[in-house]
Amino acid sequence: MQAMSEEFGRFLLTSLEVMAAVFVVALGALVLWAIVAYIVDVTQTRQAIRRNYPVIGRFRYFFEHLGEFFRQYFFAMDREELPFNRAQRSWVYRAAKNVDNTVAFGSTRDLKRTGSVLFVNCPFPTLGEDAVPPAAVTIGEGCKQPYTTPSLFNISGMSYGALSKPAVLALSEGAKKAGCWMNTGEGGLSPYHLSGGCDIVFQIGTAKFGVRDLDGNLDDGKLQEVAAHPQVRMFEIKLSQGAKPGKGGILPGVKVTEEIARIRGIRQGEDAISPNRHPDIHDFDDLLDMIERVRVVTGKPTGIKTVIGSATMLDQCFQRILERGTESAPDFITVDGAEGGTGAAPMPLIDAVGMPLGEALPLLVDKLHEYGLRDRVRVIASGKLVNPTDVAWALCAGADFITSARGFMFALGCIQALQCNKNTCPTGITTHNEKLQRGLHPPDKAQRVANYVRNMTREVGIIAHSCGVRSPRELKRSHARMVLDNGLSVPLDELFPLPEPRR
Repeated sequence: MQAMSEEFGRFLLTSLEVMAAVFVVALGALVLWAIVAYIVDVTQTRQAIRRNYPVIGRFRYFFEHLGEFFRQYFFAMDREELPFNRAQRSWVYRAAKNVDNTVAFGSTRDLKRTGSVLFVNCPFPTLGEDAVPPAAVTIGEGCKQPYTTPSLFNISGMSYGALSKPAVLALSEGAKKAGCWMNTGEGGLSPYHLSGGCDIVFQIGTAKFGVRDLDGNLDDGKLQEVAAHPQVRMFEIKLSQGAKPGKGGILPGVKVTEEIARIRGIRQGEDAISPNRHPDIHDFDDLLDMIERVRVVTGKPTGIKTVIGSATMLDQCFQRILERGTESAPDFITVDGAEGGTGAAPMPLIDAVGMPLGEALPLLVDKLHEYGLRDRVRVIASGKLVNPTDVAWALCAGADFITSARGFMFALGCIQALQCNKNTCPTGITTHNEKLQRGLHPPDKAQRVANYVRNMTREVGIIAHSCGVRSPRELKRSHARMVLDNGLSVPLDELFPLPEPRR
């Protein structure tokens, strides 16, 4: 027993000696680092804080970075954060997980805030047995291969490259389960878009990735190759998107892998910066010519995606359509609000360019009515529409379909870390780092995508039934009110009355 005690004592003494040695080495390394950091800080001239407060000044940048996460999890109220607050994200998370989405004790939303939308409940809501699912709507009735779908809520344009392989796989499979479409974004058609078997909208960006020749021009042969896939149901020519109107897509070189470079037709490792507009579209005649060219070559509905700057652009476009004939019109127009998202864009464009969707969507619908084109052109609304109230408002304003990108990122598990452009996304959604991608399991996330769509449609239906209509597609402007500066609300149809058609 005594021998064992002595042995244990020697072991304990040795352990303490090792720990002391490690401590001394660590302390020495820390002191050495502090000395080197001090010398570097006082001699550098780029940062005044570090030059005036060597070593200590470095912690300023560390704490500034930590502030993003502390504000999100500890200090911000449920309705305070931007671009999406905790209440918005939490609804998506619960809907995607298909868990109870009811809340207690009352709303945390400020119902008197200017711009808030309130829905007009009726005294005799629609009974469950009288409710009907959303009716199917046809896009491109005059095309060789028109597209008919009942889906209200769909996946907006997100490129493979901006998104990781597991994320695209999960979205594709989830869209198939839910019966909605998936937009490829401007990065071209990848095998992962096709893998789930969902309907696909192919987006033609300003760089024409996936359908261009070696000189960057639109290639009819490539268009036919893409259109040959039966899953590709429509083509969307992107003029601009909400977060960066007047600026092309930006994919940092660190995210341009060999495979992405091959799909897009660019060089590996180099920044993929698209032109700020289509070089071959100089006016509305050129635009209508391209729409017709793509529609004829592919035989499928062809539309445009744009941010609206003013009513003038719509007047000029629609007037030209009437002069050429209504058959020259796009089969659909996707209108993106200035609040739309992106993985990378200059702050001035994100903050201050373009018309918000709350103004742009009613304006587009009104102008289509005014020029007699509303029955010819379908309207797709995009831009920060992630919750049932957002989608129901868009339907009231006149949209035929709604698309969302960031909502589906939340369904995949996005935590709004704001690192989409850095290849360091902690949830594996917007990174090509395989270690980070490992956390995103496509089969599980695909089910969450499907749950999100189904719960969205169900809860928009709840709003519709409260308003006394049988289906979300029956919602009109008279079913919603908007709060004004004085705290009082007015009906949406009074705020945005439909104009009389031109004669």
